[in-house]
Amino acid sequence: MKYLKVITEQTGWAGSYGIRKGEIICLLDRSPFAGTVKETGVVILPAEVKHFLPPADPPNIIALGLNYAEHAREGKWDLPLAPVVFLKATTSLTGHLAPVILPLEAPFEVDYEAELVIVIGKEAKNVPEERALEHVFGYACGNDVSARDCQMRTDKQWARAKSFDTFAPIGPVIETELDPSDLAVRSRLNGKVMQEGKTGDLIFKVPAIVSYLSRQMTLLPQTLIMTGTPSGVGFARKPPVFLKPGDMIEVEIEGIGTLVNPVVLEKR
Repeated sequence: MKYLKVITEQTGWAGSYGIRKGEIICLLDRSPFAGTVKETGVVILPAEVKHFLPPADPPNIIALGLNYAEHAREGKWDLPLAPVVFLKATTSLTGHLAPVILPLEAPFEVDYEAELVIVIGKEAKNVPEERALEHVFGYACGNDVSARDCQMRTDKQWARAKSFDTFAPIGPVIETELDPSDLAVRSRLNGKVMQEGKTGDLIFKVPAIVSYLSRQMTLLPQTLIMTGTPSGVGFARKPPVFLKPGDMIEVEIEGIGTLVNPVVLEKR
């Protein structure tokens, strides 16, 4: 199933969950995280959607760095011996077609990172790897937007650089019927392919990620886990390529769809 959350004339500003079926969206009577859902009988077209909301309401957004070998090499980092874990503020979350806002505090070196996102469905604590997927609700596209000057020079750590408002676009749907082991992952900037990889190249695969994180902290339902990005990010290019107002950044993952976000400058 492809679950999504939208605002329409029918749903109002609280939004409503739906299932994407081809070119229509069937609205549901409740959140799919609440248990068994039923279709309400209300069917809408994507053109009727006012806003695509993030398809989950996460208690935490957890992310992994350096989880593709080629990305680690392009940044001249050592390959990790264990998952490199950091957190993104939940206030950085935004949805499909919503703008990525370049913050006035750090607008000049904002980068893109296409990532497979794991969505936790059932609480996980000390879960063995062979049972990890039992706790996964589904998968989404994500973009770990990053202010590289904050990350690498000013702060020399990742929290602020990764947590500006709108720096965690997630969507457009959560796909629940998907094998995450070898999916194509790519980003496009203004239509040009910038990153292209496969989840089969992850250093730490999805079951290992969920198991490892569950041994460090309790993974609550709707927790989002960003699994790392392939090579081709902007800061490693020569010359570097950073997001600028008017750009369109896309993240496409095989079997899920394409997350699209325009880029704007924060208003004073």
